[in-house]
Amino acid sequence: MDMSFQGIWFSMGPLAKGIFILLAFLSIYSLGVSIERWWNYKKAKQQSVRFALEVGQLLKQEKLKEAIDLAKKYKNSHVAKVVSAGLLEFAYEAHGGSIAGHDVVAAAERAIERATMMTVADMKKGLGGLATIATTAPFIGLFGTVVGIINAFRGMAASGAGGLGAVSAGISEALVTTALGLFVAIPAVWAYNYFQNRVDRFTVEMSNSGSEMSIYLLKEAGSHGNSSVA
Repeated sequence: MDMSFQGIWFSMGPLAKGIFILLAFLSIYSLGVSIERWWNYKKAKQQSVRFALEVGQLLKQEKLKEAIDLAKKYKNSHVAKVVSAGLLEFAYEAHGGSIAGHDVVAAAERAIERATMMTVADMKKGLGGLATIATTAPFIGLFGTVVGIINAFRGMAASGAGGLGAVSAGISEALVTTALGLFVAIPAVWAYNYFQNRVDRFTVEMSNSGSEMSIYLLKEAGSHGNSSVA
């Protein structure tokens, strides 16, 4: 039997080929999601560092409008999304002039919480797919193993002998699909765990930024005597 990839491919049955194609598709999808998430997380980290440095100076000078405009420049920054949500709500409520200072801050805190939850959900896009691939790919490969073993026994029954030639095609199917299932699942597990840890760190950063923003807005509301914010 030809043990090259081409030889093994032509010796496979239709079901084994279908399993092979499915696993190959899952591998490509997993790779695509991993690259896309890595690139987005990289931009989020870089932009958040730059935003934090710049917005700190603006807030010290009480330039809230400029801080809000700055956040619009860093669209991929998770910190900018949280900070801008709090500032926008604070400015809106404060300019209304009919809500007490502590209520203004409470409204801003709720806006920060909403922005945090929405940003976390956005950052988790694709991770569910990686988790599904990581858990199901080995079982898909195992299904191919079972199919290959069945074909091996069929080969033995058809030839009436138990030699290597009678079972080699079925065994090769079983080994190839098993190996491919593991090849797809292992990187998906690594990628999922890595990206989940990144999301957890981003969540902590957003929580810290939200807490610092709440403290700042509370001081800002008190210093302005609950009047509108310039």
